[in-house]
Amino acid sequence: MLEKLRVVFTIPELRRKILLTLFLLAIYRVGWQIPLPMIDQTKMEAVSKSMQAGWGQFLEKAAVFSASQLTQVTIFGLGIMPYISASIILQLLGSIYEPLKELRKEGEAGRKKINEYTRYLTVLLCLIQSTGFLWFFVMSGAGEANMTHELFENERGHLTLFWQFVAILIMTTGSIFLMWLGEQIDEFGIGNGISLLIMAGIVASMPGALIGMARNFTFGLAEIRSADVGLEKVILLTALFVGVVVGVVFITQAQRRIPTQSAKHVRGRRVYGGTRQYMPLRINQAGVMPIIFASTLLMIPPILFDWLGQRFGTNWFGNGLVNLGRVVGSPLSMLHNVLYVAMIYFFCYFWTAITFNPQEISQNLKDSGTFIPGYRPGRRTADYLESVIERITYVGAGFLALVAIVPTVISQFLNVDYQIASYYGGTGLLIAVSVAFDLVQKIDSHLVMRDYKGLLE
Repeated sequence: MLEKLRVVFTIPELRRKILLTLFLLAIYRVGWQIPLPMIDQTKMEAVSKSMQAGWGQFLEKAAVFSASQLTQVTIFGLGIMPYISASIILQLLGSIYEPLKELRKEGEAGRKKINEYTRYLTVLLCLIQSTGFLWFFVMSGAGEANMTHELFENERGHLTLFWQFVAILIMTTGSIFLMWLGEQIDEFGIGNGISLLIMAGIVASMPGALIGMARNFTFGLAEIRSADVGLEKVILLTALFVGVVVGVVFITQAQRRIPTQSAKHVRGRRVYGGTRQYMPLRINQAGVMPIIFASTLLMIPPILFDWLGQRFGTNWFGNGLVNLGRVVGSPLSMLHNVLYVAMIYFFCYFWTAITFNPQEISQNLKDSGTFIPGYRPGRRTADYLESVIERITYVGAGFLALVAIVPTVISQFLNVDYQIASYYGGTGLLIAVSVAFDLVQKIDSHLVMRDYKGLLE
């Protein structure tokens, strides 16, 4: 492996791409630490620690797939969530809105036009999200306290309109700059830029969790269910981490290969076509989107029930709503995990139905003179592909559900802090492994082009 890594950095073009990618990621991490000047970080930190469970959990989970830290208002406070939201919205519209459907069929020109629309929508979402975040979480402290710095406040103790506009503009510009960083990595670096930014945020938070676990470490043996971390618990956690990563890699790369046969064409004395190939269908066709959707929607009930409970007062109905919200929002409760698994299955089928169109694939096969042996082109082929994708989606959804509840099982069985256990499953681990594999595959493609062995060989 060391020899392969040496070969990677001996190729000038590949070395330049890797170093540029690392440099751009370093810029992101520097900006991630720069706070807005009009925000009192001391008040922000105090409020974030005392924040209610619903809001705290909402901000922590949203920060995982937005490459940001929402409890610290920085110039990159929104992360790339507006860009991801804009991409998802246009992708969903592309399956039901006819003009976008036509653009998707125009190839490279259509893709560039959709990317342009995505950028415009990203700017709009940045303005909306930065305004809402500033007014609700910062200026009102999510109902707790005002977190703006007194130097930028007016005589009534509120942030002036000018500095409100400046704060909104800075956060919007920060998100647009992150989008530009991701595009520069795509064009001049290596790997998927947006995914690498998310992965960098996930990986950067791991040392803090490890340090927290190291504080409870004791040399020697300790009970499995105790809060102390002994040698046997470290070994068990390491083995579980390796096992989960292996499982994620296996399912992420797993495919269901559909055999296809191309028709023979006779031109003069030569016969063309007639080759047998395979059409790969990924077992985990939906990727990480079902977990992201399910996690996002499960954040809403605790916040909503807590708000309704406060409005109804401290009577039995209001207290019941607050307790129900806490049960639904707690990742250690049975109700939360049952809803989590059910929503993952639902969104797996929903996202697959949007991104995978058996009729369109069947028509493309028919137009290219390719067919699936045993099935007539057209409707029979589409029905067969639909039945196959339904079966493998069930397996992929089961895998995602298992990965999603692994942190809960580890946290309860080994009595480990949930933040530490979350690195053994869930969205963070799935994104990190998927992005790492994509990065390694792109490095391999450069090595194979120059007759070197790939990193995975």
